[in-house]
Amino acid sequence: MKILTVLLALATWAFAQQQRSPALQFDPARLVDMSYEFDDKTVYWPTAKPFEWHKDAWGRRGDGQWYSSATFTTSEHGGTHIDSPIHFSESGMAVNEIPVSRLIAPARVIDISAQCARNRNYQLLPEDIESFEKRSGAIKPGEIFLIRTGWGRFWPDRKQYLGDDTPGDASHLSFPGVGEAAAKLLVARKVSGVGIDTASLDHGPSTAFPTHRVLNGANIFGLENVANLDKLPAAGATVIALPVKVKGGTGGPVRIVGILP
Repeated sequence: MKILTVLLALATWAFAQQQRSPALQFDPARLVDMSYEFDDKTVYWPTAKPFEWHKDAWGRRGDGQWYSSATFTTSEHGGTHIDSPIHFSESGMAVNEIPVSRLIAPARVIDISAQCARNRNYQLLPEDIESFEKRSGAIKPGEIFLIRTGWGRFWPDRKQYLGDDTPGDASHLSFPGVGEAAAKLLVARKVSGVGIDTASLDHGPSTAFPTHRVLNGANIFGLENVANLDKLPAAGATVIALPVKVKGGTGGPVRIVGILP
């Protein structure tokens, strides 16, 4: 009888837990795909090896059953991807070392597309961030801060997107980015990551990449070539940015999903 009483109590507890924690469900209308497809049109840094994909097997086998398999090769930094902190910081975390809890976080989205339309080499300024906070509330530690420049409208036109499409030459690039002073302010805000809808967190003409060094030096990851930032509100969304878990990786392709409030 005692055993029966214990089993009944366990069953009652399990039922109560199920009622409190129903299966995770999302309304498809609340999900935003924030990654571009990887194919022969994907924009990569001019000096990086482009994405390649080929079929190893594709069709019906001798027994009539379908089988397909393919191989892809890619640089770590191209298309929608993550920059792990080790990218520009010797002591920074590699891709596999970034805690999942930092890759799933509330998102803040600042829109500087008007400034970038006037100046394609515009850099996000501290005053842009401070003005944003006055409108949308203070940035909280652990959030992922996203910058919308409007550059997604040029994808995948390499010349428009990068400012120059000379193969192997990164000396004439032209696109918006994050200024060094703004990066330092985001470090002070203790964000988990910073993302942008351009090819780099640093603006196109940069050669020293100070913004990368500031953010990565604080173990803050970057997200580049982020898609559909116009579909997220300034505050209230959640972002899930899960990269390929490459041991020691400096970066890699990432599937980013936004969940609308």
